[in-house]
Amino acid sequence: MRPSSRGPGPFPRLLHRKGTAMTRRIRRLHRALVPAALALATLLMPSTAVAGPVTPHTAGAGAATAHAALPDLITGSGQAIHPEGVVWDPTRSAFLIGSIRYGTVSVVGGDGTPRTLIDDPELIATGGIRVDVPRNRLLVTYDDVYAGPDALLSVGSTPETRGRHAGLAVYDLRTGKLKRRIDLGAAPGLHLANDIALDPRGNAYVTDSFSGHIFKVTPEGRASTFLYDPALDAGADENGLPNVGVNGIVYHPDGYLLVVRYDTGALFRVPLDRPDDVREVDLEQRIPGADGMALASDGTLWAATNTIRSDGIDGVFRLASDDGWNTGRTVSVQESPEAAPTTVAVTPSGDYVLSSNLNVLFGSGGAQTRDGFVLRRY
Repeated sequence: MRPSSRGPGPFPRLLHRKGTAMTRRIRRLHRALVPAALALATLLMPSTAVAGPVTPHTAGAGAATAHAALPDLITGSGQAIHPEGVVWDPTRSAFLIGSIRYGTVSVVGGDGTPRTLIDDPELIATGGIRVDVPRNRLLVTYDDVYAGPDALLSVGSTPETRGRHAGLAVYDLRTGKLKRRIDLGAAPGLHLANDIALDPRGNAYVTDSFSGHIFKVTPEGRASTFLYDPALDAGADENGLPNVGVNGIVYHPDGYLLVVRYDTGALFRVPLDRPDDVREVDLEQRIPGADGMALASDGTLWAATNTIRSDGIDGVFRLASDDGWNTGRTVSVQESPEAAPTTVAVTPSGDYVLSSNLNVLFGSGGAQTRDGFVLRRY
């Protein structure tokens, strides 16, 4: 069945919806059984450590040395971890990655070993990640991803939560302690809280790839519909499976958002003070399959593209604009040696693209997984 259409009406009352007692017991059982099942495997591979609190620091000579030591290719470990999102954490001089399979957030250094920072039982799958250093916050989108009636991508997935458990979680960046969760899946229909952009005031802008909405969440946790536009809503395919629409999103320092639609590769410019004035950027070529994006230090725009559910390529595009992103041109296109790259992390020592074989996980409906992940410098 096609998801019900949604218009730009008032945002519904947002409540944290607790599951049934049975759902919570199932989720706790999953959390208990997975580490036990992996115990034998961890004897043969580096164990996933737990990341402790850090003291935030500014980038100095020591940090520069650590950045320079990062290899061009980081081959990550972790059994069936399948991260979709990655961000550079300057307070740790390390990456933070999520996990579609387990709903965790882990710290990753140059050795590729994930060290768990957040293991929140309410998070079934984690997607986009952003750090807000001035406010000591870590922001993470969470979901129970709907990929078909029989698909089970995450170990904590349940029929009641699949496609409806979606939101933004906020944690203490230093300790990983929960500050708040904001439910973004309360409206009827299926939801996929996907990527996040942050403005200088600490407002978060979250894309919902299934509903065509961009939600705004204030630093105090108040959520509202920032933008709904039919141009961002991808609808559903002939089998009723929601198409992936509005996806990667970045904040531009000139006061607007750049957001891409995954299925068509159309890029949109959204002024923060006039979101209804959303306009498609006139690109030399659209970038179908565009997932996560990032602004590079020189002002160009990275976009990781994949073929998980698109006719694009597994690759990395670099775009530029000479007129404030009314138009855009392609600077470079590089095919990815790895399948299904999903997003880009900008670091002081180069820009890294994440790949974790999500094509296998999604393509099999969760029946097949792959270990590890790759962070490749471009």
